[in-house]
Amino acid sequence: MSKRNSQTAKTAARERLRVERERQAKKAKVKRQVIVACSIVAVLAAAGGIGYAVVQANKPSYWEGLKDAKVVAPAHTTGAKGTTVVIGKSNAKTLKVYEDPRCPICASFEQTVGSTVKKDIDGGKYKVQYIGATFIDNKDNGQGSKNALSALGAALNVSDEAFLQYKSAMYSAKWHPDETTDKFKDDSYLIKIANTVPALKDNTQFQNAVKKGTYDAWAVAMSKTFDNNKDGVTGTPGFVMNGKQLTSADPNQGWTVASFNQAVDAALKG
Repeated sequence: MSKRNSQTAKTAARERLRVERERQAKKAKVKRQVIVACSIVAVLAAAGGIGYAVVQANKPSYWEGLKDAKVVAPAHTTGAKGTTVVIGKSNAKTLKVYEDPRCPICASFEQTVGSTVKKDIDGGKYKVQYIGATFIDNKDNGQGSKNALSALGAALNVSDEAFLQYKSAMYSAKWHPDETTDKFKDDSYLIKIANTVPALKDNTQFQNAVKKGTYDAWAVAMSKTFDNNKDGVTGTPGFVMNGKQLTSADPNQGWTVASFNQAVDAALKG
């Protein structure tokens, strides 16, 4: 090999090394840029995630958000936001009835005394002002009391009779769930119960109102009526006539037809 060829080969080799070093340097630079960019994205993502979490933590629940929502009141109601629900003959004395749909004692009362109350309303012995409560939801962060109360509003929109029959069906031994089971939060379950009531069976208008939550804001407003009541009622069921709470002769026992009649008759005389 000539000196010329040897020198040329060395020069070519050095050029290849220079080119390779530049390529590696560019590759390293790009890699550093990618790492920095990814780090920035990660920081922003983390910050965004924290921000989102904070927003979500402070975002009111669906039901909480209805406190200031426009209320669609069912038919057969009066008063502010339609929260006055009175059923019976207008000239009869008023018995206020406080109930929570999930309340097991309310269910027991309905199963024992419900038919007597219905007979008394029809006979004009007294009329009933219904006040719905939802405080049981607060115990387990549930939704069933509010959702069932909204469904009762949909039934009331059909008729007074549909409302009473639907409420009775909800509280029946067959359909009323254990207090620890929030089955009333499911619209499908409430509609299943409603299909046992003639006026609500396959009633598309009623079912749409339940599914769309037409009376959800009304249920929240009604619940507030219970929370702010001036009768001193703090639990359910509660009964008030002439401004006085009705109590059983034996508070340790549940209401019976006899004890309820005795308390009502005494209140009617007073």
